[in-house]
Amino acid sequence: MATKFASLTFSIKVFDKLHLTAWISSLSCANIIPVSPETDKNTTNTGDFDSKIQSLRNSLCPDNLIRVLDNTSDLNSAVKIFKWVSLQKRFQHTADTYHKMILKVGLAGNVEEMERFCQNMVKDRCPDAKDALVSLVHCFVEHCRVNESVRVLVNMNLGGFRPAVDLFNVVLGALVKEKRGFQDVLFVYKEMVKSAVVPNVDTLNYLLEVLFETDRIESALDQFRRMKMKDCSPNSMTFEIVIRGLIANNRVNDSVTILGEMFNLGFQPELSFYTSAIPLFCRENKLEEAIRLFRMMRASNYVPDESTYEEFIRCLCENLRLDDAYNILEEMIEIGLTPADDVFADIVKGFCEVGNFEKSLDLLEDKCGHITFPHNAMLESCCCADKFSLAKHILEKMANRNITDCDSWNILIRWLCENMEFRKANELLGRMIVSSVVPDCATYSALVLGNCKFSKYEDALKVFRQVCANFWVLDSISYSELVEGLCRVENITEAAEVFHYMSVNGFSLCSSSFNMLISGMCGMGKVDKAIRLRSLAHNSGTSYTNLTYSTIMLGLSKLNEVKHLLVVLSQMLVDGCTLDVEAYCLLIRSMSSQNQIRDCALFFNLMVNEGLVPDSETMFSLLNCLANHSQLHIISTGIVKLVSNSEILDSAMYNILINGLWKEGFESEASQLLDLMLEKGWVPDATTHRLLVGSSATEETDNRRFSDEISTMQDSVSNILAEGLGNT
Repeated sequence: MATKFASLTFSIKVFDKLHLTAWISSLSCANIIPVSPETDKNTTNTGDFDSKIQSLRNSLCPDNLIRVLDNTSDLNSAVKIFKWVSLQKRFQHTADTYHKMILKVGLAGNVEEMERFCQNMVKDRCPDAKDALVSLVHCFVEHCRVNESVRVLVNMNLGGFRPAVDLFNVVLGALVKEKRGFQDVLFVYKEMVKSAVVPNVDTLNYLLEVLFETDRIESALDQFRRMKMKDCSPNSMTFEIVIRGLIANNRVNDSVTILGEMFNLGFQPELSFYTSAIPLFCRENKLEEAIRLFRMMRASNYVPDESTYEEFIRCLCENLRLDDAYNILEEMIEIGLTPADDVFADIVKGFCEVGNFEKSLDLLEDKCGHITFPHNAMLESCCCADKFSLAKHILEKMANRNITDCDSWNILIRWLCENMEFRKANELLGRMIVSSVVPDCATYSALVLGNCKFSKYEDALKVFRQVCANFWVLDSISYSELVEGLCRVENITEAAEVFHYMSVNGFSLCSSSFNMLISGMCGMGKVDKAIRLRSLAHNSGTSYTNLTYSTIMLGLSKLNEVKHLLVVLSQMLVDGCTLDVEAYCLLIRSMSSQNQIRDCALFFNLMVNEGLVPDSETMFSLLNCLANHSQLHIISTGIVKLVSNSEILDSAMYNILINGLWKEGFESEASQLLDLMLEKGWVPDATTHRLLVGSSATEETDNRRFSDEISTMQDSVSNILAEGLGNT
């Protein structure tokens, strides 16, 4: 049979033979609709199937089979026809007939059936089978059926056909384009190794790309360094992939190193490298590298595209290279490119930032007289520099040219509200409405802020309710000001209303404002609502602090809700917050008041181990609670640490500890504390003294003896202190 396939290369993906091209173009939409392998065989149109079989009986040849398959939209019928023909002794399938059937089944998504036909074609050793398989790989790739193309490639290898490196690259390129991941690319690469095909630079570029995309940075750099060992010199695409991959993975300095290596090699990149690398370096604010590449690009007579120009101008403006930015802008306009509005705005803002307002005005007049966005940038810059008169003059010009938008008016209204010029802001708002410009959420946010600045919180709340009626939201500053202001005037319920509306709409509140709200809610005794607000804050991204939890726990403590207190504590720890001194003290006092002996001792020991010192009120409450239950010994280790590092214990606390520990049978610990007490110049009270000296005399005798001993002890303490001071 005449050869019907021409050899294919990476750059040529269609057959030279006319009738083979017709095969591909003849595929109808119905042919490529996926059909499940489990499709019910009863769906076959029996009458149509029988008539086609009969036509083939009358004239059975490859061309007639291909024609019948082309005219058979039902996949099951097509497979049945193909298999029936295979059983006819006088018929021999060709590469053409296999190609048609494999393509039809593969495009329908029946990979298993497709593979069986591939294997049969290889086994039959049809002439031109290799060219048919090559064509199938290209067809499947072009129809985005990458899995099918991979399976055909594998069957080529298994059948002893050696695919060319360009064919492997076609499949690798499709896998990378579809971001199929490292394992899929590695699988095809291994097939390449199995067939002893040597990779070329395109192969390695695909490998580098997938390594970078899957965060295998070191492996990618290693492959890049070893390219020459594989007789592959990096090309323009190689450097583009490496630099882009490094920057995408926050390895900007490494990308600069690679770029330096490229410069040292005297390498001349292609256009795609420049249009990729220049914007990348500009976004990373690597201006010097961007400038050098831009000059090289123009020296190579490449014309930058709009994106490259715009990113370069933006980077120049960020670095206040404004004259250079202006010159590049003019160059861009001269070659017929139209800069985006924000490019003009960048240059306008840049000149204003360095105080050259005249240059900004000239730019507005010369190059964007009727463009709103750069004028708005000028208005904003004037307000930031407190040049309100100039801003007002520009707004007048804009209004005369009919180029104002809502933002134009909002910029000036906002400045007036922030600077407590609320009457003028209202006047400007009136002019805005007369000009047929409808206020938006930014206008209302400014009015909320202005009212808050004048402590007109009721008026601000009215404006906020208009915002709600329009299903708008406030900006973060106005939002925080309103919540804080309402809390200051103790309109806590209204503040919670504002917080709820904004949170439901996904807006967060700053932690200081939120803590004011929580404090106000707990101050009203509505701790349950405060807890619900914390849950709402979590869902909206509002950050809360230790103070938030401490405030809630204090509210629960006042309500004697110890169970709920521990629940809040658990949530606090789950959220990664740490207990501070205030929280520990609160917990210890609460547990002590409820006679929760083990819990209050646990919190005390944890607190001391963290190097924190309780306040006197907490310490006294703890000691009294434990002494009443003869459990002071369970904090004795913590007490030793505490007295070693702080002066928190006073004379009364020492007496409670010494007396209590002695009664509990811990005489040694009690004696140690007595020594410490005496060293500090304090004298035990009568009860503690009697306990320690072990006297059994009457109380009157004890009191008289105690008075004498106190005098002697005070003399001893005085002598000790005097000696100590003398030694120093």
